Amino acid sequence: MKKATMSHLDKLLNNRPKLVANREDIVTSFNILSEAFSGGGKLLICGNGGSAADSDHIVGELMKGFLNKRPVADELAKKLDELDRTGQLSQHLQQGLPAISLSAHSALSTAVCNDLSSDLMFAQQVLGYGRAGDVLIGISTSGNSSNVLNAGIVAKALNLKTIGLTGENGGKMNELFDLVIKVPSNRTPDIQELHLPVYHTICAMLEEEFFGTEAGGWH
Repeated sequence: MKKATMSHLDKLLNNRPKLVANREDIVTSFNILSEAFSGGGKLLICGNGGSAADSDHIVGELMKGFLNKRPVADELAKKLDELDRTGQLSQHLQQGLPAISLSAHSALSTAVCNDLSSDLMFAQQVLGYGRAGDVLIGISTSGNSSNVLNAGIVAKALNLKTIGLTGENGGKMNELFDLVIKVPSNRTPDIQELHLPVYHTICAMLEEEFFGTEAGGWH
């Protein structure tokens, strides 16, 4: 891990000292995701309510520039310019780390809820999207959301790595997910307020590692 990558974690822990106990799990989460992206894998994310919004938020930080510029690779830029003489695509598109929010697909989710069961709305998508080498992040303040847990079961069956974001208890996620980041609170809004700086930091670390000045770009 580059020094610039680690600086994002140092900043988080300086600003939020109550998260010091989560340091090792944050680093491990970064390593799991970095390995997955380096190997051509993708990230699937799910959660309910405010955690659904967090799922969408994480995708937004990974799929385009967050803190750094992410120009497309030179070879791709050349091909784009051959097809688009305006240069708009090569100049303005940004490299992304592949991530999908399973909470964002309203037509599919409501179809699964209606035709199968609401507890299967994320599991069905993991079955369709998931491949070995991918990662699932499940967000649940209690750690007990049944549709998130079912997604974790399918992910494990398909040999995906699983990361949970939850409160200090961890709930049923403790036994199912490979890694659970348990922020130090048991009150839902406080848990959600701590989840945001945690995943912002992980996204910033990934961006620095893949797109920072020493990274050489994402291919």
